[in-house]
Amino acid sequence: MKVDKNINSKRSNWRFDKSVVKSFDEHISKSVPFYKITHDIIVKLSDFFLKDNSLCYDLGCSNGTLLKEIALRQKKNNIKFIGYDISKDMIIEAKKKEIKNLNFYQKDITKIPLKKSDMIICVYILQFVQPKFRQALINKIFKSLNWGGVLVLVEKIRGNDARFQDILTFLHHDYKKRKGFKTDEIYNKEISLRGVLEPYSIKANMDFMKRAGFEDIMPFFQYLCFKGFFAVK
Repeated sequence: MKVDKNINSKRSNWRFDKSVVKSFDEHISKSVPFYKITHDIIVKLSDFFLKDNSLCYDLGCSNGTLLKEIALRQKKNNIKFIGYDISKDMIIEAKKKEIKNLNFYQKDITKIPLKKSDMIICVYILQFVQPKFRQALINKIFKSLNWGGVLVLVEKIRGNDARFQDILTFLHHDYKKRKGFKTDEIYNKEISLRGVLEPYSIKANMDFMKRAGFEDIMPFFQYLCFKGFFAVK
């Protein structure tokens, strides 16, 4: 099934493989409103939390663009940056970004240990984690963070009820049409994501963080069904 001009997928089988990697930046910018602006906010947010000798994780780092931007902004400081992604092809692409103290690894983020850190980034990744592993992952993130450290969580969200969900879905589809997607491509993408992407509501995402121990949680972005939070330990 064709989901974009250079990307094909199958039913319930969306993968970040070679074909997606080649067109990733263009595809996600067309699919996710204000994707680059969200990145820009996170890059600037790093000024408040990353100091000399800090460790910063990007969990689900995709092609490494965001972590590279943060590393370049903070290059004057002795900070370590580590990006993890389960996609081999994404990590191959990310490793082309050769910057001091910036490293990428192909790992399942639900299975890896995390060292003490000051900033952990999860941008559109929790929605791809099987629901049964999500709370344990947020718990692990909370334990990893130093006191005063931050989790940056950006997610696709579901509406609080069926009516709101319909509104969000149709408005998002309208957005994608304006960005150049064809109707069959939008429909095919939805089919490919069945059982792969499972968004939760705003409240459910807040509850994950609160149960882990976060008390100071601040929304910093929302457009339709896309929302960003930062939570400080």
